[in-house]
Amino acid sequence: MVSFKINSQEVSFEGDPGTPLLWVIRDHLKLQGTKFGCGIGQCGACTVHVDGVAQRSCVMPVATIDGRSIKTIEGLAPEDGGLHPVQQAWLEHDVPQCGYCQAGQIMAAVDFLERFPDPSDADIDNNITNICRCGTYVRIRKAIHRAAELSRGEQS
Repeated sequence: MVSFKINSQEVSFEGDPGTPLLWVIRDHLKLQGTKFGCGIGQCGACTVHVDGVAQRSCVMPVATIDGRSIKTIEGLAPEDGGLHPVQQAWLEHDVPQCGYCQAGQIMAAVDFLERFPDPSDADIDNNITNICRCGTYVRIRKAIHRAAELSRGEQS
């Protein structure tokens, strides 16, 4: 049995320990925000935070998360019912087109901004490796800059 926290809730999984975390999240825990994209850890649609670090859940066996803490897009917003600064910026800049990759994009951006609180375009281009099939990269970049401003308390 594998036990861990997901979105601050204690859970356990008694199935095959080799099952990718993505499928435990979606099929066992019924959290549908984390998406399957490629299944080989390349596209990032399945990005979640493991102990606060963005990880591709489609290639992470659930056995590797025993005792750890997972956050999915469903657990990102503050408990007061507001939006995380990245979610707010995504809305302000109308980032999603089809929306499929956006949960993973947002989770990657949140982790990125922890490491790069005042990023340059080059920082974003070199570190955000999630794929957007609709090509909204210009809006994603603008939203990441805006989220950095919001995180610093800047209004515009």
